[in-house]
Amino acid sequence: MNRINTTTMTTTTIVPCGPSAQRTSIAIDIGGTFTDVVTFDSVSGRFWNSKVSSTPQDQSIGFDDGVEQGLQASGQQAHDISQLLHGTTVATNLILEGKGAACALLTTDGFRHVLEIARHDIPRKSNLYSWSRAARPVKPEQIFEVAGRIGPDGAELHPLDEEAVRTAARRIQARGIQAVAICFLHSYANAAHELRAREVFLSVYPQAMLSISSQVLPVFREYERTLVTLLNSYVMPSVSTYVGRLEARMQARDIQAPLLLMKSSGGVTGTREVKVSPVQTALSGPAAGVMGAAFIGLASGFKDLITIDIGGTSADICLIKNGAPNTTTATRIGEWPVSLPMVDIHTIGAGGGSIASVSRSGGLTVGPRSAGAVPGPVCYMRGGTEPTVTDAHLVLGHLPPYLLHGSLGLNRDRAREAIRLKVAEPLGLNVEEAARGILAVIDNNMLGAIRVVSIERGHDPRDFVLLPFGGAGPLHSSALADLLGVQRILVPPAPGVLSALGLMVSDLRSDYARTCLQRPPDFRYDDMEQVFAELEQRANAWFEGEGLQAQRRVLQRSASLRYQGQGFELTVPWHGSVTPDATRACIARFHALHRQMYTFAQEDAPVEIVTLGVTAVGSLSQPTLPRLAPNRDIGQAQVGTQPVFFQSGLRDCPVYDRDKLGAGAEFTGPAIVVQLDATTLVGLGHTARVDEVGSMVIEVNG
Repeated sequence: MNRINTTTMTTTTIVPCGPSAQRTSIAIDIGGTFTDVVTFDSVSGRFWNSKVSSTPQDQSIGFDDGVEQGLQASGQQAHDISQLLHGTTVATNLILEGKGAACALLTTDGFRHVLEIARHDIPRKSNLYSWSRAARPVKPEQIFEVAGRIGPDGAELHPLDEEAVRTAARRIQARGIQAVAICFLHSYANAAHELRAREVFLSVYPQAMLSISSQVLPVFREYERTLVTLLNSYVMPSVSTYVGRLEARMQARDIQAPLLLMKSSGGVTGTREVKVSPVQTALSGPAAGVMGAAFIGLASGFKDLITIDIGGTSADICLIKNGAPNTTTATRIGEWPVSLPMVDIHTIGAGGGSIASVSRSGGLTVGPRSAGAVPGPVCYMRGGTEPTVTDAHLVLGHLPPYLLHGSLGLNRDRAREAIRLKVAEPLGLNVEEAARGILAVIDNNMLGAIRVVSIERGHDPRDFVLLPFGGAGPLHSSALADLLGVQRILVPPAPGVLSALGLMVSDLRSDYARTCLQRPPDFRYDDMEQVFAELEQRANAWFEGEGLQAQRRVLQRSASLRYQGQGFELTVPWHGSVTPDATRACIARFHALHRQMYTFAQEDAPVEIVTLGVTAVGSLSQPTLPRLAPNRDIGQAQVGTQPVFFQSGLRDCPVYDRDKLGAGAEFTGPAIVVQLDATTLVGLGHTARVDEVGSMVIEVNG
């Protein structure tokens, strides 16, 4: 096992976490290069942060290495583990890389072209003049039509043709296709045909892995519902196999603790649900990072945050308001819309490995093309030849000549030469000017992405604290804060493993929804209450399956509303039972949200209630962050100085060891702060202070 240095954090807080014989929680987040591990001992109250090498050939090996590292760091045994938490990119990579299983689709007679028709919008960002459709996750010849029709009110208009289902099952089995999706018209209103079709299909082909839309996404809009159901089947074989490997490795270690996996909605769930609905893990890792950021923010006294997770290839941006991240059902994974509840994360191709180049027209571009982990930036000396953002940071002196506490050496001369040849000379600049240009381009790309989740959602970014994490996040935070006009930056104690910490502090969560269109003024209150009751029944059954005690269960109602004639909805909370007063209050919340997002509300216009939802949240015992010992002496934390190139010229900057900075330590930038998992650049005139939980609060205005 290729192990990276381990750091520890100590606290005297004792947090109950499972039975007394089980005291250790281990959270494992797998990235492209490293697997991050956070271990917590509920008896001693200690944390351990560590990294092991990822194993792309079989991620379960890296997971097992992470478990071993967590046990070694804490000195515990397998039987001491109270829970294992995991963030996975398996479903994400399958969708993005187009490597899912061969699929077949059963659809209502006359609707085989729903996926081809798709939506009328054309992604002009890709090409202003032409567009070719993305490949669908199912070939047209693998789509089978079945007669039978359910109406929008749930009434059966024509009976299901069961013989057509049997014929399709035999043909699909003969073609060796195991992953199958069933999506019939209006099944959100009445699932009887889908349920019967599944029963008939499995009687012919019992080895098939089936997804039905009334369980995956029982809401209207045929294209989105069909696509999500199909994507669920597309990733199901690989995700199920992967989860099976994890369980086998746990069994080999005799680990009896539950395995909980992060969902895109920001909560964790057991393996039983993941095997049935794996598409819900499509943004598992980024969602975990956001939950960790919300936890750190609250611990340091900040509820309103803009988070930016910058890794080697991408930057993930999210807005957190009142301690909770925004969620959305309008997310795209690659080129496909995935209309499931997800943390509202905006991702762009901007990271430490983003490649800088000069176009034929003489313009400087940075990203989205990336050097990745292999060959990586030129300075890594792994075969990379094209200059990257990391090379620019190194040339300007923002990075020391090493990473990971010296485990990874960096070659500044090679980085300079690459920038000279590929950027500086073509643009007629010196190397330092070219490096500053590379960072200016990538910072402005990130600025645009931050505006998407803030200004375009009706929020002023100046009202928020910027929280950077990931290996490269703290390097860019000062420049981004200056561009945004943000007054405060919050750098977590361990920015590079925050996603793993986010796993550990997340609650159980599952979301349920059903379209139940209600047009004014004839709202059918009893019908809406019945839908809520059915969704809550499903939620309670899930709670039972997860073995959660009744006192830890919370059910939250919501509704998606729109002005009559609109083509989209906004989701707002629904409080209490369905009554005329509760309905009016919900509509008032819709008007307020519409005004926030679009600057106006049509309070005299009729409002439709489209989809009802229930979110099931199961609270888990969570650790408390350690309190850092007071130590205002920054002299003992300084490990040297380093020349840094600024616009105004070359300056010697102090370099501080983050592990040696105690609570209350304060200094003014420019300065560089190094630690195992990240490097922080404190900008000119910015004042940094370490708070009692070890976060670094940077005041941008000095």
